[in-house]
Amino acid sequence: MNSAFERAIAAFEPAQWPLAVGFSGGADSTALLAACAARWPGQVVAFHVHHGLQAAADGFERHCRAICERLGVPLVVHRVDARHAQGESPEDAARRARYAAFAEMARADEARGAIRSVVLGHHADDQAETLLLALSRGAGLPGLAAMPAHAQRNGLDIYRPLLAVAGAEVREWLAGRELPWIEDPTNEDARYTRNRIRSVLLPALEQAFPQFRSTFARSVSHAAQAQQLLNELAAQDLESVGSPPRIAALQALSRARQANALRHWLVRSHGCAPSAAQLDQLLDQVRACTTRGHRIHLKVAAGFVERRGDLLHWYNVAPSPKTSL
Repeated sequence: MNSAFERAIAAFEPAQWPLAVGFSGGADSTALLAACAARWPGQVVAFHVHHGLQAAADGFERHCRAICERLGVPLVVHRVDARHAQGESPEDAARRARYAAFAEMARADEARGAIRSVVLGHHADDQAETLLLALSRGAGLPGLAAMPAHAQRNGLDIYRPLLAVAGAEVREWLAGRELPWIEDPTNEDARYTRNRIRSVLLPALEQAFPQFRSTFARSVSHAAQAQQLLNELAAQDLESVGSPPRIAALQALSRARQANALRHWLVRSHGCAPSAAQLDQLLDQVRACTTRGHRIHLKVAAGFVERRGDLLHWYNVAPSPKTSL
């Protein structure tokens, strides 16, 4: 057990069984599936999401079936429509569809045994790309915290045990197992920022700062810890401010704590995150709301925040037009 990949697999232990491996057919998920199937025979299932975004998707599914047959691992396939809406990131749309599909497959496979644990093959290079992508977008702490090693989403425990393992080490381990993998042609598409980061920035960082993966990981850990503290503070503030928030109680907080509490309220209660510009507008309106007749009605994420009496409310369905008399 000399490789970083093998040490990461040895240290990984899901809390619940059986274990589902997110399996695209690429090198990283193939290595993860093979390692998990070898360590826990009979307790692993593969989840494959057919995104339907490219002609090669059917070939990906056939490849995954062949690998699973070879490894003796059951395969569950779920087809999704991952096309993005206008103004939406294709990567974000595909990611949301993928996690929703994992939850659907976990529920659909109850006959095999309730699946609550899903493991993904994201590695140190993916983590570095995620951090750099967040920086390129001017992200706050939630973005800079990048991908957690363990998180809960849609009722599932999501694990990423390879975040400290370089992508090259994953492929090196897989090459010794004589298992084929597929290369997604979209990974070479320079229209996507993440691909440009992978092909241009990571090689430059490797040359200039060979330890960038471990130093980036420390920064990610610091950001995640700071975000946890902000979440705890927001939860305390919302206990006194209320949910939905009372405007007067918000005004008693500093602007920074108002922003933190409002962001937390929107994410936790409504599953949406305001942009920096939208949050600034909302804070300005909260500060200006000193009269009974002051109106607040602002676009926030996919909906609107409006004043109703002494409270702020968020909704994502436009009011019905008034009937003409």
